[in-house]
Amino acid sequence: MKYAENYLRSAAAIITAYNGDTPFAGFLKTHFAANKKFGSKDRRYISQICYSFFRTGNSMVGIDLVLALKAALYLCNTEPGEWADLYDQNWLNDWSKLVHKRIEFVKNNLAYFNPTQLFPFVDYLSNIIDADSFSSSHLIQPDLFIRVRPGRIANVEKALTAAGIEYKAVTETCYALPNGTKLDGVGELDKDYVVQDYSSQRIASILEAGKQLRKGKDASVDIWDCCAASGGKSILARDVLGNMELTVSDIRKSIIQNLAQRFERAGIRKYQSLVADLSKPITAPELAGMQFDLIICDAPCSGSGTWGRTPEQLTQFSDQQIIGFQQLQQQIVQNALPKLRNNGYLLYITCSVFEAENEAMIPFIESSFPFMKLIEHTTIKGYDVKADTMFAALFKKMD
Repeated sequence: MKYAENYLRSAAAIITAYNGDTPFAGFLKTHFAANKKFGSKDRRYISQICYSFFRTGNSMVGIDLVLALKAALYLCNTEPGEWADLYDQNWLNDWSKLVHKRIEFVKNNLAYFNPTQLFPFVDYLSNIIDADSFSSSHLIQPDLFIRVRPGRIANVEKALTAAGIEYKAVTETCYALPNGTKLDGVGELDKDYVVQDYSSQRIASILEAGKQLRKGKDASVDIWDCCAASGGKSILARDVLGNMELTVSDIRKSIIQNLAQRFERAGIRKYQSLVADLSKPITAPELAGMQFDLIICDAPCSGSGTWGRTPEQLTQFSDQQIIGFQQLQQQIVQNALPKLRNNGYLLYITCSVFEAENEAMIPFIESSFPFMKLIEHTTIKGYDVKADTMFAALFKKMD
């Protein structure tokens, strides 16, 4: 590639200037907007170098930055492609398609490379997570996943085919697409399909328990999505459970405003929404006297199971933040649970891989609320299928 060395130097300058105060995607967009000399191809190549470097976590500490960038590209690509001119022949000869072999090669050929620091927070992982596999998965860009909504499979497949988009059916309703795929004009977003990670889609099997709450064929289930964020779990609940009386809340007013448009596209028109800070006792008048059959608590968390999508977090996150997230999660659960009906369910979810945010919450809930019985819990491992990793626990409030 003619400008490969220039791209390396530009990427090095960008990485040096980045301080982690904002998501890297936004920082990069602002940088390119201020530097009009970079064309679309330049931006694509420089971005690839930057993200490849962040994917290596703290494993490159002590290595010259430009050399570290070359090693990062080697680690993150199954073949040299257009980057071949950057490498000596021995690197090209040993360019394996297997990530663990590329890691081993760099370890043997680059002083100070420390593969144990690809994911710098291994000590805090849930025991069920395979540390080596999870760590090395950050070198591989996750897929883009969509969930096809009931009755829309033919529409979506036709639209994807017409747009010439490559896709793979993971399940009957889950399709994997190359990351970065543009879906503009492909079917109707949120009506035909939702953009939702495969692991998030697998929450559907746990939501099935909510069908037991229905008193009759056409009866509705009262659901409170108490940390609604983008509303993906609410739409999933609608598709799994059918008729429901929905209440959604979030601490951010902008989120609640955005949900109105998304729910309109998704055909969810009967719901109540409100801004609520559940780190404090509930004062919202909209919730006065209300009780729910199912509370979905997709709790604010470290997001460590999704850092394959935002790899800058591997170097910007501090392990001291974990306990802060755990305390916030405890406060939210404590304040939300009094709104749960007898025989109702609490579905606690995180996109974290840290034990403190996941398994450690089970004894906290059981000891703080003795009437809450754990029904099931699971770590949804996405690191071997180019997806996020999540945790979910379902509790039932006993009479």
